Amino acid sequence: MVGRRGFSDYRDVDGILILDKPLGLSSNQALQQVRKLYHARKAGHCGSLDPLATGVLPICLGEATKFSSFLLGANKTYRACCRLGQTTTTGDAEGEVLETRPVQADEARIGRMLERFMGEIEQIPPMYSALKHEGQRLYKLARQGKQVERKSRQVKIDELTLQSVTGNSFTFEVTCSKGTYVRTLAEDIGAALGCGAHLTALHRTAVEHFSEQDAVTMERLQELEQQGMDRIDELLLPVTTTLAQFAELKLDAATCVDICHGKRIQLDHDQVPGLYRLVSVDGGFIGLGEVDPEGELKAKRLMNTAR
Repeated sequence: MVGRRGFSDYRDVDGILILDKPLGLSSNQALQQVRKLYHARKAGHCGSLDPLATGVLPICLGEATKFSSFLLGANKTYRACCRLGQTTTTGDAEGEVLETRPVQADEARIGRMLERFMGEIEQIPPMYSALKHEGQRLYKLARQGKQVERKSRQVKIDELTLQSVTGNSFTFEVTCSKGTYVRTLAEDIGAALGCGAHLTALHRTAVEHFSEQDAVTMERLQELEQQGMDRIDELLLPVTTTLAQFAELKLDAATCVDICHGKRIQLDHDQVPGLYRLVSVDGGFIGLGEVDPEGELKAKRLMNTAR
């Protein structure tokens, strides 16, 4: 019998893995598998995917978790397949069919309908979601047959294109803001077409600048882990890849020490206010800093330089 791994068997490892999440696993299940493969003390994922969904799931290890919010809030791109004429309890193929209606929608009509969902739209989050109501997950309440009122919220659809139409099914690609439920989008499109719809497949193709070309399968991870930790560590991206949108600010050794001790630094040169990637003179990443309108620099989020 194999014993459970103790906490002392885990290690400090920092970086970002772009996982190609397999079908059938929740994001948390995928995260825990990756964490065990890396023997990582600390890990978190950036943006949940339902078990039905596959594709790009960034996983932050160690110090990278401090900066995961920048990926959680990033735009995401999906390829979705929908079945017209049927609604389900969950909004996807995992639920029970609620209603079946005739479909009278050709490719041209579906394409025109998609245009109506571009830009800022209102969505009501589904009951089968991880949102909470009075401390309980909505999906747990839904499984008990309970319904609670959910407030609509605004999301943004940047791109929405029809890919194909086959019989009563169609495939579209969408780039959308944080908080968008593609299941709900499919349902709303079906409702607007007058026949209802549900999601049958969902694949996330990109999170910000990370694409499916960057993603690694779980099988590949398991294969490399058998060859040694050095091999699996080669797949990790630097922590700074989550912060590519911020300009670099180079600090001398004394300033690095002051920033790491929580001191505010008055810069002696004009610096545009905002967030910056802080690096030492030798190129080492210190963390994220913020310059205020008066030119004063303060730490926003720092790496653990002690280790």
